[in-house]
Amino acid sequence: MHFTYFAKKVSGEEIRGVMEANDRFDLAKLLKQQDYVLVSCKEDSGKKFFFTIPAIFNSVSISDKIFFSRNLSVMVSAGVSIARGLEILGRQTKNTSLKKILANLTDFIKKGGSLSEGMKQYPRVFSSLFTAMVRVGEETGKLSESLILVSEQIERDNAIRKKVKGAMMYPSIVVIVMILIGILMLIYVVPTLTATFEELGVELPMSTQIIILLSNFFTQHTILFLIILLITISTIAFFARSPGGKKVMGGILLHFPLFSPLVKKVNAARTSRSLASLISAGVDVLEALAITKDVVQNDKFKAVLEMAKSDIQKGIPMSESFKKSANLYPILVGEMMAVGEETGKLTDMLLRLATFYEDEVAESTKNMSTVIEPILMVIIGAGVGFFAISMIKPMYSMVSGM
Repeated sequence: MHFTYFAKKVSGEEIRGVMEANDRFDLAKLLKQQDYVLVSCKEDSGKKFFFTIPAIFNSVSISDKIFFSRNLSVMVSAGVSIARGLEILGRQTKNTSLKKILANLTDFIKKGGSLSEGMKQYPRVFSSLFTAMVRVGEETGKLSESLILVSEQIERDNAIRKKVKGAMMYPSIVVIVMILIGILMLIYVVPTLTATFEELGVELPMSTQIIILLSNFFTQHTILFLIILLITISTIAFFARSPGGKKVMGGILLHFPLFSPLVKKVNAARTSRSLASLISAGVDVLEALAITKDVVQNDKFKAVLEMAKSDIQKGIPMSESFKKSANLYPILVGEMMAVGEETGKLTDMLLRLATFYEDEVAESTKNMSTVIEPILMVIIGAGVGFFAISMIKPMYSMVSGM
């Protein structure tokens, strides 16, 4: 939701604006990070509806963010002011959400604010990595270069995400089709066989009784079944997006033999690319680790980055934390980092690691369908076999008894 707010600094500096936040407490927390104290705020009812249902269909996509960073970089390097550049982008974009955000950013900058501070008002659109790199670009006078680095980071990260999703698309479709066929069999085929068994008075085995029980439930309580199905899917989706659900799912994937190597390679690529982008942009190593911790999704990998921060503060090289976590990050990550620290070419080594593991992810996702296919065949065969035996066994018993 969006809030119109009024805040002050201890020095007496005042600020008014519109900021996106989960609630009033979250708004106060975001302003506090900018050294402001919230004085008053009001939920923007005019935008409330826009940012609920329509936002689902009109959110700021990855391509919109790349469009923003690349085009603004070109205009800034050509000498166009940031405010004017944002106005031009606002006229170019067809995304209503991005258009409103760009308008708000333009107003914020015209009032004396910086682009990075304005972007912090939209944490769901601009990540901490995005904001930090823009901030460093502003401080060093290399905003154009920082925006290019951001766009490359987003593209690389999106490419990895697409490859993983693409690898899971085939098995997901097969499983969904298998479930649908099973439900159709229970609704249309089983009732016919059940009527035949009842007429002949055949004694039914337990497996057949279970299938008939499911069939009766689907045919006699269709609406209840659909409600239960909807509630189940919604609950699973909500749990998967919750912090606890992400932690559980992350732990399962990390220990599941089929997905564990891929999870480690994805996190190695994402960590290396994020650290390389941030450090090359001029972000302090401790801050770079903190931001990368937000980029990495799995709690186990977050803990390694937190440990690296603690080690650096104690005077221990960052690479030592990754070497000690060889069960999560591949051994090559820690060793290459160590070489980079020793030679003063940490950024170069991180970029090489990122490229290497991005290629590894691409190769692994190509082979995943080949590995998953026989497993799916076994599962489908077991399901079909169970159904066939359950339906044929009573007939066989009936024929044997004649």
